[in-house]
Amino acid sequence: PALMSFDTRLRFGCNGSIEVFVEKVQENFLAELAKNFVERRSSRVVTVFADSSELGTRLAGRDTEVPEGAFVQEIEPAIRLLIFGEGPDSTSLGAFAEVLGWEVIEVEQPAELSNHADARTAAIVKSHNYGRDFAALCYLLKLDLPYVGLLGPRKRRDQLLNPVLDEGVAIDAEVFAPAGLDLGAETPEELALALVSEIQAVFAGASAESLRVRKAPIHGWNVVRRPVPAP
Repeated sequence: PALMSFDTRLRFGCNGSIEVFVEKVQENFLAELAKNFVERRSSRVVTVFADSSELGTRLAGRDTEVPEGAFVQEIEPAIRLLIFGEGPDSTSLGAFAEVLGWEVIEVEQPAELSNHADARTAAIVKSHNYGRDFAALCYLLKLDLPYVGLLGPRKRRDQLLNPVLDEGVAIDAEVFAPAGLDLGAETPEELALALVSEIQAVFAGASAESLRVRKAPIHGWNVVRRPVPAP
């Protein structure tokens, strides 16, 4: 393993420098990472790139102490998108999600919803049938999902959620209704873009605001560096 430095100011357009850590990835690392993906578990990956005799990338437990000069990354399983209901926007919704590497599951019966739900699951309810949407929400809202989107205006949202509360269903999920970002969407494709963008922002913990008004750096990082004691 080696840490290589590149000064991009001389030959490239970017005014700065970068460091690239090059290593041969171990086979068991990739196999374990793939297993976590299949079983939908997050992986804590530690890359030790400096100040150590054990350079390289490995999986680490939550209680493992991270050495100095290490890059820590949480690799999550793909977002799972449950689509309940048909419509002209379903094709575009599934296409956008698949481009992002999400797992798309179209659900026909409300009872199937809970079989696919975990902490990396988003659901969109859009059957446009009051009874079916009501049954779907009764299942979904108690599953503690980070995103449950309901298509339609606020009036229809209230007509659905108030009876759900009357049934004694505890709303543990994060409800987004009307679902989607305000992108001025009119066509089914534009609506799908608004929905996928909102879901992406929720799972990334992002504000979905324009980058031109963002004060913090565009890209974040998580590098462990021990403080140097004062002389």
